[in-house]
This record gives sequence, structure tokens and C-alpha cells, in this order.
Amino acid sequence: MKISKILGLITMAFLLVFSACEPIEDRDVLSNSFDPDNIELAVVQATNGGNKLSIQMQTEGVIGYWDYILDVKHTDRVEVVFPFTGTHEFTYYATTPYMPNNNPAETEYVQKTVSVEITQLDERLPDAYYYLVGDDLAGKTWVFDGGPAPDGGLWWFMSDPTNPWGVWWNAGGECCPPADAAGKMVFDVSGNANYTYYADAAGEPVTGSKFKFNGDYSKITIEGPANLLGSMEGGGNAGVFDIVELTADKMVLHVPNAAWATGWTWVFVPQQ
Repeated sequence: MKISKILGLITMAFLLVFSACEPIEDRDVLSNSFDPDNIELAVVQATNGGNKLSIQMQTEGVIGYWDYILDVKHTDRVEVVFPFTGTHEFTYYATTPYMPNNNPAETEYVQKTVSVEITQLDERLPDAYYYLVGDDLAGKTWVFDGGPAPDGGLWWFMSDPTNPWGVWWNAGGECCPPADAAGKMVFDVSGNANYTYYADAAGEPVTGSKFKFNGDYSKITIEGPANLLGSMEGGGNAGVFDIVELTADKMVLHVPNAAWATGWTWVFVPQQ
């Protein structure tokens, strides 16, 4: 009897252990329940079809940022003069309380878009667009201010990282112009901020690239399959360029971080 009682107690103990390990109920995997449908967005145009816009996130208690093609701003409202016609989508990224991997350092966003149709550029754009694209915004072609053979001029050269005109090696003017020295670039705002590249005057166009300015028009970025003329190995080819000078008659660009810890400078003029 004693042995059977002992065995019975051991059996009961095992049953208690295994039953305690079983879940009492099914548990859902923690996920983000923030619903973007609850966010109200609007684009208010100053005139019917006009390009002066107020891009708004109108829901109280929501924080995040706008990506409105031209730039990104951490605010609920953006006032902007948009530079091209067409139908465009702007995206608001809302911060949520959900922490991926239960890590307070990580933030998850939900996004919602709003579209607007711009049929006229009735509000004057910043001057940089007219300089780059032309007074009538119909498009403008730029070429190197020299070359394509070495000619002693300063139009594509290694420079001081802190001084665009501090010449360290006049590559284009002295001996070693880039392979596309005879090429051209076309900037236009027909439906988007378009950039078209030609390796030489008679070459096939490389299309599908875009350009954009930063907020204070001190930089220009080229995005897409093409890059700036002279973006050769060692010549700086990151796609983001400091604007040293931009007028109707000249464009001077610079990068402070080209290869070999140098700067690089480009000088362009409108094609005649």
C-alpha cells in the first residue's frame, strides 16, 4: 500500500507540472493596431488647379512627417509653391506607439497619401528654377564651359574640399577631360523635375532621372539612372552637389568629398 500511494503521489505531481506548462488561452502576436484611415489629410490650393499649396495633416494628437516630393518636413503642415504640373501624391508618415521588437529605441510609422492635381503654375517659383530650367520653364540645356579637349580653362577640376575655386589639379583644362566632356544635360519641369543626360551631342538620351533642390537652394540632387556630366571615378559621383553659383548664364557645382580626400568642381553654361 505504501508503494502504491507513493507512486500515486508521483503521478499527480507530474500531471500538475505538465498542466502548468500548458497555455490557459491562445495569445495573439503583438502588432500595430494604429489605423491610417483615422488620419485626415488635405491639400488646399490657393487657386483652382494652382501650384500654391497648403499640405495639411488635420487629425489632433498625431505626430509624424510629410514627404512632399520636393523635401521632407517634420510638421503637420507644409506651405509650398510647387514647381510642376500634373497629379502628384504626398505621403504623411505617422508615428505610432507600437515598438517593434519591444525596443523603445525603434519607431514604427504608418503612412497615408493624398493627391493633388496642378494644372497651372500661376504662382512664381523660386528664382533657382528659372535659372536652371529657363524663364519660360520650357526646359534648358547645359554644357561644360570649355572642352571637350584640354583648353587651359577651368571647367572640371580637382579642388580644395573647403574652397571650390582652390584648384588642386585642372584635369579638364590640362590633360584629362571626362569621357562625356562633349555631352549635355537638359532640365525641365514638364510633369516632374526631369533630368536628361546625353554622353555627347549626338548620343542617345538617358531619361528617367529627376533633380531636386534642398530647402534653401544650396544643393541640387540628381536621382535615377543618370548622373551629372563628368561624374567619373575620382570626380565625385554621389549625386548631391553644392551650388556655388546658379544664374541664368552659369552654374558652378562642387563636392567636398570626392575621391582621394579632395573636392571637385564643375562649371557649366547654357548651350548656345
